[in-house]
Amino acid sequence: MTKRKFLKWVLGGMTALLAPSAGLAFAAFREFGHLPTSEDLERYKNLPYFVNGRFKGAEDLPFYAARVRGGGVGWARFALPNTHAPASALPKTVLDRSSFAGVPSGFAAYWLGHSTLIMEIDGKRLLVDPVFGNAAPVPGIVRRYDEPPLKREHLPPLDYVLITHDHYDHLEYPTMRALRDTKTRFIVPLGVDRHLMEWGIPADRITALGWGESCRQNGLAVTAEPTIHYAGRIPKDRNSTLWASYVIKGQSRRLFISGDTGYGAHFRTTGAKHGPFDAAFIEIDGWNPGWPKTHLFPEEVIKAYRDLGAKSLIPVHWGVFDLALHPWDESITMLADLSAKAGDVRLQTPLRGEKFVPGETQTREWWKL
Repeated sequence: MTKRKFLKWVLGGMTALLAPSAGLAFAAFREFGHLPTSEDLERYKNLPYFVNGRFKGAEDLPFYAARVRGGGVGWARFALPNTHAPASALPKTVLDRSSFAGVPSGFAAYWLGHSTLIMEIDGKRLLVDPVFGNAAPVPGIVRRYDEPPLKREHLPPLDYVLITHDHYDHLEYPTMRALRDTKTRFIVPLGVDRHLMEWGIPADRITALGWGESCRQNGLAVTAEPTIHYAGRIPKDRNSTLWASYVIKGQSRRLFISGDTGYGAHFRTTGAKHGPFDAAFIEIDGWNPGWPKTHLFPEEVIKAYRDLGAKSLIPVHWGVFDLALHPWDESITMLADLSAKAGDVRLQTPLRGEKFVPGETQTREWWKL
């Protein structure tokens, strides 16, 4: 082999090895989004929950390494075989675009798994925290248990998309790009608008809200309220964007979407300010004694439901991703048992993809089947 041929062989091999890595790095970089600009920071600086260039939660988030229960923490575990996943695919109602009426109903909802919801209220259709793939910026990490009941390309026409915060299990780049050329309007917490604009969504279709701020249009009001959590798509941008719960008020219905949160006085405050609610969609999964304020423990879900004055409780943030250190069905099993013992909790647990009316549709404990 001549020197020239050997050099071509080496360079060819290096290209073959490096090209996939470069492509993967570019894909991940694209997913990161964009940080708020200096103009944004200038607008945020007088907010009481914006301190030293970062947003600050309703309460701090303690971490107790010695109290962590259930295994190791860190990103490495998300690439390993999932020991907390269900043994087989979970039941679901498969949907496509034809499953949805041309005109949205007065009141209905579809839980698509984890925190993704399609909600219909007063003839408007809202999509909440849409994630149809994995919950990470690169393939093979934070994998789904199985496919969603609705494919991204089969989404029906949407009036609004609501994003509670920018973590990968709540904000997905491919879905935002898929909705770029529609007429859909986006309602997001402060700073998340920069991600969307970076991904090609026009600024005039995005409303960024701080806590206590509202977007009112066509008889529908959406208000952002505090939670105890954090945000960020890479470590260095932690809390550069805001996170929020949402209150949705229609002509005769009031809905609450918790976003991700720990338990605190904000539930009572929101209930007193906006309640009572016809339905509360509250996160139930991801808790651990090692991070007691980051997510809700099952018994805290009941307390939050009562604080809000809600008529129906629909659990979300479960059934799709292994984000915790407990079995996939532990949270819902505990919550169902607590609800049955309490006697004053109307718990609704629809199948993924099932159309249901909060407060009316009879659901079942399908995870036990």
